[in-house]
Parts: sequence; C-alpha cells; structure tokens
Amino acid sequence: MEFAATTITQFMADMLLPFMRVSGLFAAMVGLSAKSVPTPIRSLLTLFLTLVIMPVVPPVNMGEMLSVGTFVLIIQQLIIGIAIGFISAMALETFVLAGQVVAMQTGLGFASIVDPVNGINVPAVGQFYLILATLLFWGLDGHLAMIKMIVLSFEAFPIGEAWFQPEQFKAIAHWGGWMFVAAVTLSLAPIVSLLIVNLAFGVMTKAAPQLNIFSIGFSIAQIMGLIIIWLTLDNFTHHFEVQWERAQLLMCDLVRVCGNY
Repeated sequence: MEFAATTITQFMADMLLPFMRVSGLFAAMVGLSAKSVPTPIRSLLTLFLTLVIMPVVPPVNMGEMLSVGTFVLIIQQLIIGIAIGFISAMALETFVLAGQVVAMQTGLGFASIVDPVNGINVPAVGQFYLILATLLFWGLDGHLAMIKMIVLSFEAFPIGEAWFQPEQFKAIAHWGGWMFVAAVTLSLAPIVSLLIVNLAFGVMTKAAPQLNIFSIGFSIAQIMGLIIIWLTLDNFTHHFEVQWERAQLLMCDLVRVCGNY
C-alpha cells in the first residue's frame, strides 16, 4: 500500500493543528496544568482528545508543512487553546486570592504551604479554598464543559480562516477584574467580622489599659478567624457557581454559541 506525499502532509496538518489547540487548553486548564501532572500523561490525553475530535474538524488547506504560514497557524492554535483554558484558571484563582485576603486579616498568613499548581508558597487558607474550588470544578463536570468549548471553537475559529477580534482579547483582559470583585465579595463577611472583633479589642484596651492587646488579641483573632471561615463555608458553593457561570458565559461569547449553550 502506497500513500501520496500530499495525503501524508494533509493527515499531519489535520492532526498537528488541532493537537496544538488542545495542547494550549491543557497547558492552562484547571487541574491538568498543575506541575504535579506528569507531562507524558498530559501529552497522551491531548493526543487521545485530538484523535477523537479530528473527524469533526474541517480539513486544513495547507500547501507546505515547513513554512512561515504553518508556524503562524501553530501559534494561533496555541493562543486560542490557552485563552480558553486561562479563563477557567482565573475562575479558580479567585478563591486563592480570597483565601489570601482572609489569611492576612486573621493573622493566618504566616502559615504557608507549596501550591502544587504554581509551585510557589501560598497561605494555607488560600490553598484550602483552592482545593474546595477544584473539587467543585471536577464535581460539576467543569472539565467536560472545557472540552465542549474547545470542540466548539473549531466551528467559531476554523483553522486558517478565523481569529480573535480585538474586543475579544479585551473581554479576556476585563475578566481579571471580575476575579478581584468576586474575591472581595467572598472575603467581605470575614473581613467585616474581624473588623468588629478588632474594634471590640480597641474598646477593651481603652477601658482596661492593663490588657496587652498584642498578646491576647492576636491569638483570639486567629481563633475567631477559623470560626468565621467555618461559618462562611456554606456560601462557598454559591460563590463558586456564580463565578463559574460568568466564566462559561465568557467562553460562550468567545466561541459564539451563547444562545445554544
């Protein structure tokens, strides 16, 4: 059995370019982008998903594989995949930021552990919120939604025919603003509660100057912080659902399927 050179080139193009877009998604997506996930495992998952979606991707019109045009197409596919995965990552980073704010207000900021996703030290409260958000992401089939978005992106942005508009890049950049708004909203109740506790200590110190606010207030503030975190966990699921819904709407806007999702 013999294959023409054009047939082999076409097969390589039909596989390489979708592979690069899926690689960009997995490189930035929640969970799979973690440093704890081995690169061979991530590559095998990327290859498997590429082989599954290849039949629904229109053939790519490409003359030569080794050309500047091919290199530009590869970069475009990477950017599209990274942009979609980046939105999911920013949705979960919201809760890391909220945990850092709460940790600093409660005096628990000195307790830090290594974040397996980014490989840096973060407050333990932020890591706790990140673990909860990640579990909710997998539990609510967020990974299936991400795979659906990357498949729909081949309809919105056919390879070599369409590309992000400037306003779409602007929308992704503005998404970072929602991250800070949601983080402050989630940490607002602990912040106000601890403010009341600190005001109470201020009144106590004024009434009884013998009390050492630095020795007593610091330990009680930590205990109250843990209690407040425990009491506000009931609202965590609601905040996650709202933030994840915003992320899905943005991804729908990018792949232009808001009315069908």
